[in-house]
Amino acid sequence: MELNKELKNPIFKRKKKPIKLFFALFCVVFLFLASCSISYKFNGASIDYTKIKTISIADFPNVSELVYPPLSQQFSEELRDIYTKQTQLRLVRQNGDLNLEGEIVGYQLTPMSISADTYASETKLTVTVKVRFTNKVNPVDDFEKTYSAFQVFDSSKMLNDVQEELVKEIIKEITENIYNDTVAKW
Repeated sequence: MELNKELKNPIFKRKKKPIKLFFALFCVVFLFLASCSISYKFNGASIDYTKIKTISIADFPNVSELVYPPLSQQFSEELRDIYTKQTQLRLVRQNGDLNLEGEIVGYQLTPMSISADTYASETKLTVTVKVRFTNKVNPVDDFEKTYSAFQVFDSSKMLNDVQEELVKEIIKEITENIYNDTVAKW
């Protein structure tokens, strides 16, 4: 008898509701997560290789006011490398299913942080590239866009001493952005 009185006590009845609520919530979350699908491609590209097989990448001439002579060749080669290494596209000289062309329009040095003696303590190197992308298979993907990236270095260092490494980092950032906008669709 004593046991039946305890079971009828409202305190014991309330404990069942939180358990049922927790179980129901768990089921809803589980079903939601189970219905989600994650698609991942190891190369990051979203290309239909049955329709798109080739890419042509023109040389990007340096038409900026300040010219770093190796920049044009380094940029063009790095851009070609990212597509050949991360896609199955065949690189052709011209008339590819995808086409990239443009020019390097900016190579600038800008003084940044001012030190106590009113001289710049840091300098920013900025590279700007204008890109025209055409997709013969899906012309709606065509675009013309300007990409820019920079690196900051200590003004106590000579540009010639750090330029090669800075340019390498800037080129990497710009080419990855171009790749993402054209075939990775991030």
